[in-house]
Amino acid sequence: MTDAQQPARDYDALLVLSFGGPEGNEEVVPFLENVTRGRGIPRERLVEVGEHYFHFDGKSPLNEQNRALIDNVNAELKKRGHNLPIYFGNRNWHPFGAEAVEQMANDGVRNALVFATSAWGGYSACRQYDEDITNLRAHLEEKGLPQIDFTKLRHFYDHPKFIAENARSLREAIAKLPEGRNTRVLFTAHSVPDAHDEVGGAEGDKHIYSRQVADAAKLVAKEAGIEDYDLVWQSRSGDPRVPWLEPDIVDHTEEIHESDGVDAVAVCAIGFITDHMEVVWDLDTELKQAADEKGIAVERAVTVGLSEVFASMVADLIEEQIYDKEWESTGNVTIQGCTVNGEPCAEGCCDIWSLRRQRAKSASA
Repeated sequence: MTDAQQPARDYDALLVLSFGGPEGNEEVVPFLENVTRGRGIPRERLVEVGEHYFHFDGKSPLNEQNRALIDNVNAELKKRGHNLPIYFGNRNWHPFGAEAVEQMANDGVRNALVFATSAWGGYSACRQYDEDITNLRAHLEEKGLPQIDFTKLRHFYDHPKFIAENARSLREAIAKLPEGRNTRVLFTAHSVPDAHDEVGGAEGDKHIYSRQVADAAKLVAKEAGIEDYDLVWQSRSGDPRVPWLEPDIVDHTEEIHESDGVDAVAVCAIGFITDHMEVVWDLDTELKQAADEKGIAVERAVTVGLSEVFASMVADLIEEQIYDKEWESTGNVTIQGCTVNGEPCAEGCCDIWSLRRQRAKSASA
């Protein structure tokens, strides 16, 4: 190891923190109860919501994919000479984050990095993971276990390896479409309520999530040599009266077929790092069925999270922290982070929580 590679900071573990998913029909409703806790949604409604899980015998691909991702990152870290044990925890289902941090504390971990399985900023994609970290520290205190310092790695939406690997996958998808078709490229990400997207960091840094997604789509399209593309959204849920980011990918595909004669679409699920439930249901099932009825060919680019290049990017993010390296960034939107022990990474980050606290205080007055 050269002097330039001497660690600036010492970390003794990596926690991969994710959303979670059921792995059997009997787990679907309890999982959804965790996801929707505090919203007062009746159990019978959750059975309806769980339709897409039941379609796949109640098994979300997410846990299995995260384990594969961890294996890839572990191999890459060992190749680079790092001995950094990796733990895995979820917010909403086994293995829970609380279970993971108990094991970490008992194993002697005291200073850990956290890789949240999201490339983005905003509330759901970033701030909620910060809250998870705060809750995990509270859990350790409640259990009387030693505290762990957690540093969550930064957003990576515009990391050059993330962009290049998505571009490669998109080019492969386009090549599989029938020749002679009127083809459009669609970039898609998980929709969120407009109110969640409107919050962000400091003044002038609002709409971080949607702006990052738009910037990533632009970067991938340029890398792939694509000039004509659309940005769409998917997987909205909840009260239909509440405005969410639009247009919906199915509605938009049908619209451009009618208005522009588009009869082939290449879909890049830029908002997702692996082919989990929102991808295999909303895109591979619902979109495909709607497109088939219209005679539209659909080819979806494989998500990039299980590639060796993605594992190399995660190792890069880790080494940014270990060696205090300059962040690799190719975009034009803030890449806030890292966050330490769940504290906001910028003044006013995700102000939705300060607004909620004010409303709760007013309501109780």
